Amino acid sequence: MVYQRGQIPQSIDETAEMLSAGNYLAARSLATVLFLSLRMKRPLFLEGEAGVGKTEIAKVLAASLDRPLIRLQCYEGLDIASAVYEWNYPAQMLEIRLAEASGTTDRGRIEADIFSERYLIRRPVLQALSSPDGRAPIFLIDELDRTDEAFEAFLLEVLSDFQVTVPELGTIRAAEPPIVIITTNRTREVHDALKRRCLYHWVDYPAAAQELEIIRRKVPRCNEVLSRQVVAYVQKLRALDLFKNPGVAETIDWATALTELDRVALDPETVSDTLGTLLKYQDDIARIDGAEGRKLLDDVKSALAAAG
Repeated sequence: MVYQRGQIPQSIDETAEMLSAGNYLAARSLATVLFLSLRMKRPLFLEGEAGVGKTEIAKVLAASLDRPLIRLQCYEGLDIASAVYEWNYPAQMLEIRLAEASGTTDRGRIEADIFSERYLIRRPVLQALSSPDGRAPIFLIDELDRTDEAFEAFLLEVLSDFQVTVPELGTIRAAEPPIVIITTNRTREVHDALKRRCLYHWVDYPAAAQELEIIRRKVPRCNEVLSRQVVAYVQKLRALDLFKNPGVAETIDWATALTELDRVALDPETVSDTLGTLLKYQDDIARIDGAEGRKLLDDVKSALAAAG
């Protein structure tokens, strides 16, 4: 069957086709776990190094299924007010003053009014549980490992029952559970209780052939010789003991930068001038911007010439 845009895929092959149509080249193992996540209506927990394309999966999924993408970007100190909801306090205070000015003395009525839906500010979690058009959104919980264990514990209720309790309003449940994608760069371990509620997949760096095809799709102006050299160079870099290996995002940025500079092949000077688009730490740049980098480039060109 051919995948129909906007529809939940009905097979692993359709899932792989859906991702490919969104210019995301996925291994069959990833297509399989994504298909199962959609069919079983279970959150998908994606783990891997930064820059390997975990967040992009949620973006492609939202575009392919024609669903809104709601993103909760996690960070240290993330709290309920920022992630779930908060009350519009200035508007509530204004309402109280207007009620007092009009002579209203019924405190119960005032309280019921100011703690109503119109004063509720919905943050990403509550937005994800609200789908008025009947089409559940894609809910991306990005870089969960940046938060603390207290926030993880709160998410258990959300991922177990897809509901949130607002003391003043009661329990708000999702009419249709959102499609949840959770990502982590594994800077710390996420608790097993949360992982058990999800299907799991480790997103690894792509193999050379797959990364080359990504460059062909994402940077079509990059000529074939340069594309092969870029991919081979990055693949060799990842085999070194760098502080931070370049991800796929950096490979795409480097190929784009070289194309903008009208380069048709790599040379030592060009590599040195553009390392900042590929490596993000000075120690890594200093190590490659020298004899080791030139030797790496020579090895790349020799290997590609031998391969024909």
